[in-house]
Amino acid sequence: MMPLSLASVGEENIIRKVGGRADVKKHLEDLGFVAGGNVTIVAMMGGNVIVNIKESRIAISKEMACNIMI
Repeated sequence: MMPLSLASVGEENIIRKVGGRADVKKHLEDLGFVAGGNVTIVAMMGGNVIVNIKESRIAISKEMACNIMI
């Protein structure tokens, strides 16, 4: 397992675990970051990570991406 922030752009990954404080974890799960889900990094720009998840594009901070294990 490794954090999403270390994944390569364009590579499809499966989310293994979502960590962090309870409020951060709930926010990420509300956005669709749940264990077993697929996530693809579209781009990394200015400390933000843009991902495709559940047919949507979402931008999250690199700190948040570190809480998502793939």
